[in-house]
Amino acid sequence: MTEARVRRRVLVVGDIVTDILAVHTGRLAVGSDTAASISLTGGGSAANTAAWLAALGVPVELVAVAGTDMAGDDRLAELAASGVGCTHVRRAPDAPTGSVIVLAQATERTMLCDRGANLLLEPSDVDAALEAAPDAVHLHLSGYTLLDPGSRPGGQHALSEAAARGLTTSVDAASAAPLRRVGGATFLDWVRGVDVLLANLDEARALLEDPDGEPAGVARRLARIAGEAVVKLGARGAVSAGPHGSFSVAAEPIAVVDPTGAGDAFAAGLLASRLAGDDIEASLRTGARLGAEAVSLLGGRPDARRSASWL
Repeated sequence: MTEARVRRRVLVVGDIVTDILAVHTGRLAVGSDTAASISLTGGGSAANTAAWLAALGVPVELVAVAGTDMAGDDRLAELAASGVGCTHVRRAPDAPTGSVIVLAQATERTMLCDRGANLLLEPSDVDAALEAAPDAVHLHLSGYTLLDPGSRPGGQHALSEAAARGLTTSVDAASAAPLRRVGGATFLDWVRGVDVLLANLDEARALLEDPDGEPAGVARRLARIAGEAVVKLGARGAVSAGPHGSFSVAAEPIAVVDPTGAGDAFAAGLLASRLAGDDIEASLRTGARLGAEAVSLLGGRPDARRSASWL
């Protein structure tokens, strides 16, 4: 990676949590016991994406809210050690750092969420970060920020203020069930005009309220809302649609250990490649490579020993 390819600073706005990750191989025995491998890791869609961007050598600043508890100390220490700027992670004394119980199998994960301090994100948090980073060229927003009523004003302000300052923007749609609760059309109104909208197929169908939409078709329909729509398909790769046409890439073949954070890694790879000047198809391939790396690891963060030189 050349020096010119790593100077384009990114602000990532959204969530930081502790993941209590339980990976099990058999079906859950509801009301009884199921054997699992359990670990405690850093998580949160925004924090994960920021960590993957940093692993690729992209200057990145996380804008979020954590508690003043030990969990918050640990999460910030992990992110800082990975190269993520945490100056604009506000510490809130009146709320705990968010936490998520993740029940993961090889191809699926189910999450039980306590958003905690993430609900306290405010427009002023975003303004402070934008003022302090005049070299920022892109703002990426975790959709969870919009799905939570408490943090929604901060998320909406992040998109509008970034666009007003000339930054490009992207949003990850986050999670299908809460999208259905708020309504797909409502969420699309909140993100109308973003440069890149990312969603997995379940989320894309929830956004369009079309449970049977095929991938290329839903990508084209979502591209009427955003400059480019990217639909992540897991083991089937990804498709995108936008003014330059439609593209698809296959997934990288790899043994799946844990799918947690794969979409966050995909987003980081796609954005880093786009900001480095690569075309859409190459950016999709980079996203797919990073998503594959993510599913080969436990948890949603990159291996601290990885090298950024391959981008």
